[in-house]
Amino acid sequence: MPPPVAPPLAGTLVPWYAVAARDLPWRRPGTTPWGVMVSEFMLQQTPVARVEPVWLRWMADWPTPSALAAAPRADVLRAWGKLGYPRRALRLHEAAATIATVHDDIVPADVDALEALPGVGSYTARAVAAFGYGRRCAVVDTNVRRVVARAVHGAGDAGPARVRADLADVEALLPADEAEAATFSIAMMELGATVCTARTPRCAACPVRERCAWLAAGAPTYDGPRRAPQAFAGTDRQVRGRLLDVLRGATGPVDRAALDRAWADAAQRDRCLDSLLVDGLAEQLDDGRFALPA
Repeated sequence: MPPPVAPPLAGTLVPWYAVAARDLPWRRPGTTPWGVMVSEFMLQQTPVARVEPVWLRWMADWPTPSALAAAPRADVLRAWGKLGYPRRALRLHEAAATIATVHDDIVPADVDALEALPGVGSYTARAVAAFGYGRRCAVVDTNVRRVVARAVHGAGDAGPARVRADLADVEALLPADEAEAATFSIAMMELGATVCTARTPRCAACPVRERCAWLAAGAPTYDGPRRAPQAFAGTDRQVRGRLLDVLRGATGPVDRAALDRAWADAAQRDRCLDSLLVDGLAEQLDDGRFALPA
């Protein structure tokens, strides 16, 4: 029996990716599944340009899960720096400890085992399985959903997430071969990130333009529901970041006055400080001063 023929979209995108892919350090040969996992935690809602230098330093300092698990949480939060959403750093630290103790310091390859780790959801588990181990599994992010919506369904955008339907859409496109399926998954992401972008798609440079249902339909404007853009200025996220900046930049514990200077609105500042304490991103010492968690 002849081997199965790759679906047309994969047959086009896999060779395109081989020549068009960005040179990102976590994609280079020799990157461990742990390195892939670290990159996936960092890339959540964070641009690649900000992640790359932090990832390189992180992997130099903590090349294995056990190395990270042995590090104090304060060092982990300082190394996370300005990537945002610092709870991701603590969840990664917790996941590293579980991998070190439960999985003999080896990142699991099974999606279910990955999802059982702290801070690892469906997307991250599938991404690590596919990109860290070359497994055949549907990996769906915003970029992939947009590519499928346009190329397959002829819509201008994907609209609200439909988890089961989105996974089924991508699963139907995957080649049968595991390695090819993994490459196709990352090629879909690359296409959405660099060519089939949300606002200004570069259709003339798209490798699948001849079979794109959206272009065939005249590139209709998407008029469905959109996710509202997230504000930052003046939000609790900004205030929490300011407070963490004070703690990260200090050589030791700081008094309340140092935190008070970080933000003028006392009520908002107090609320955000309390949330940092609850989230385990800061701690208050017996003498009343504040510090990063030990």
